[in-house]
Amino acid sequence: MFNVAIVGASGYSGAELASLVARHPGLNLSGCYVSAHSLDKGKCLSELYPEHTGLLDVSLLPLTNEAFADIADSDVDYVCLCTDHKVSVELAQTFLNMGKKVFDLSGAYRLKSSADYEQYYGFSHPYSQWLDKAQYGLVEWYGDSLSEAQLVAVPGCYPTAALNALKPLKQADLLSDSTIIINAVSGVTGAGRKASLNTHFCEVSLAPYGLFNHRHTPEIERYLDHPVLFTPHLGNFQRGILETIYVSLKPGVSEHQIAEAYQVLADEPLIRLKGASMPSIKGVANRAFVDIGWQQQGQQLIVTVAIDNLLKGAAGQALQCMNLASQYPHEQGLMG
Repeated sequence: MFNVAIVGASGYSGAELASLVARHPGLNLSGCYVSAHSLDKGKCLSELYPEHTGLLDVSLLPLTNEAFADIADSDVDYVCLCTDHKVSVELAQTFLNMGKKVFDLSGAYRLKSSADYEQYYGFSHPYSQWLDKAQYGLVEWYGDSLSEAQLVAVPGCYPTAALNALKPLKQADLLSDSTIIINAVSGVTGAGRKASLNTHFCEVSLAPYGLFNHRHTPEIERYLDHPVLFTPHLGNFQRGILETIYVSLKPGVSEHQIAEAYQVLADEPLIRLKGASMPSIKGVANRAFVDIGWQQQGQQLIVTVAIDNLLKGAAGQALQCMNLASQYPHEQGLMG
């Protein structure tokens, strides 16, 4: 049994992860923490999320100096950071210095250089030496490297969908040199729980944001090793991501070659290859699957991929990483 502490447990991803850990036969939810200044401190997590009444009847503890000392002296094995990237940057180092394994759900350790953080996140990374040490937690592609990693950078939700859809094609050398266009839409839970007029449900229609400079662009490009033009949109629904991806293939690539390329994912329990049957958000909402479909016309390929942004895009993927660190099957606790 491995003990798990979750920091930022009152947010959407944090609460989702707490529910997964609480149900897991090999993990123990040892503590749920929020900022010492949070209005949620002292509240019961199931008070904020009544759907988890009876499962998450645990108090949200303030992350004070005393709490840090308690975690350092405890038998906590894993610390999961469901916090803003600027908060995670510092917290990760604190918990690493305690000897804890850290699973960071923010973008604080996903990119390759401090310059990337200056350009896309607006700050100079204070621990750039850890950018090479952190293991990227895209389980289907980097799972073999996760068991020994001390710091795991859990991938972003949009990159999770894009990379699983595109890496089979890149690995099979089927892509032309042209920039890949990724048109993506997410539900409002992807923007976090903090109140904002721009993400207020009654104000959200369907609109693009982060044109040409979204921070998930360098993340996708780093792990795909191919240029992309990524445009996210915010939709007026709760959860889920749908990406429509436009790919130019090398001359002569056949439909059979495309289907064969995707067979690299055929045995992955959380990947569902749908071929010409197009995925939908309805098909993945509240589930941890990645649904991938594609259609080809000449050298043009349209790939459509759908995930739940809070499960495969965040909490579910963090659980996959913890499973591998614990020597469990990575899908354990996610198939039911």
